[in-house]
Amino acid sequence: MRATKPRSTLRFCLAIAFAMPASAQEAPLDAAKQAFEKGQYSKVVTILEPAAAKDSGNGDIQLLLTKAYLQTNQSEAAIKSAEKAVAINPNNSEYHDWLGQAYGDKASHASAFSAYPLARKTQKEFETAVQLDDHNYAAAQNLVEYDCTAPGIVGGGEDKAQPIIQKLMSLDPAQGRYAAGNCRMQKKDFAGVDAEFTKALASKPKSMELIYEIADYFMGQAEGDKLLAAADAAQEAAPGDPRIKFLRAVGWILKSERTVDAEKNLREYLSLALPRPDYPSLSSAHYWIGRLYESQKNVSGARSEYETSLKLDAKNKNAQEALKKLGNN
Repeated sequence: MRATKPRSTLRFCLAIAFAMPASAQEAPLDAAKQAFEKGQYSKVVTILEPAAAKDSGNGDIQLLLTKAYLQTNQSEAAIKSAEKAVAINPNNSEYHDWLGQAYGDKASHASAFSAYPLARKTQKEFETAVQLDDHNYAAAQNLVEYDCTAPGIVGGGEDKAQPIIQKLMSLDPAQGRYAAGNCRMQKKDFAGVDAEFTKALASKPKSMELIYEIADYFMGQAEGDKLLAAADAAQEAAPGDPRIKFLRAVGWILKSERTVDAEKNLREYLSLALPRPDYPSLSSAHYWIGRLYESQKNVSGARSEYETSLKLDAKNKNAQEALKKLGNN
C-alpha cells in the first residue's frame, strides 16, 4: 500500500447533474483535476471543498478530495471523503480501493492498538475493490502488497496473495510479474525481485506507474542496464513522459557512458518535471548531475549540484552523503 505514492491512473466519470447545469458542475472538478496533475494538492482541496458542499452526491469530487487529502497528510479527512464516495456508489471499485488506501495511511501512523482494526478495514476495502473489478490492477497490487506484508493476526499471508498474483498473470503478465516481485520484496528476497521485475519489463507493460516503480527499484540497486530497459519499456508505453529522460540519464551515468546526453536529459527533465510523488524530484535530478560531474573529476561542479539538491530537499540522504564524502576536496 502506497497511499503517498499511488500507482493508479486518474480516471474520472463526471456524475449527471441534477441540482445545477452541467457546465457549472463540471468546472470545479475539471480545474481540480488540472491542479492535481500539476501536484497542486492544496489547491485541489480549496477548489473542491465548496463544490462538495454544494453537490453532496458527486462521488468523483469525493474521490479526488480523498487523493488530495492523502497527499497533504490529512488521513482523517481522506477517510471521510472516501467513505462518502463509497456511500454514494458502493459498487465503484476505485472508490473502495482509495478508501482502503486512506485507512492504510492512518494505520501506518497509529498505535498498535488502533492500527489493528484499521488494517482489517484496509484489507476489506482492497478485497471489495478487486471483487467488484478484477481489472482494477491498482487495487489488486495493493491487496497483494498488504497480504505479503501484514502478519496473520490482521489477515495477512503470502498464501492469500498467490491466487491474486496468478489471476493477474492471466489478465496482464506484466502486472502479475510486478505483483510477484513486489511480494518477494516484502520478504527481502531481492534475487526474486530482480527476476520478476525483469520479466515484467519483458512483458510489454502498459502502465507507466508500474514501469516507474520497477525503474525506481533498479535505480536503488544501481543496475544501469535494467534501468535503461525500463526506459525502453516506458518509451513504448508512454512516449511523451518526461520521466523517460530522467531514467535514461541515470542509466547512462551508472554505466559511465553517453555523459553529454545524460546531462542534457537531466537538464531537460528539470524544466519538464511535475512536483508529484510519482515523478523524480528536482532535488534528485541535481544529485545525479552531481554524480556525473564527480565521475568527471569536476569537484566544484559536483559540490554545487549537491548543494542545490539539498536546498531543494534538505532530507535528500544521497546528496547529504555525497557532499560529506567530497569534504574539503
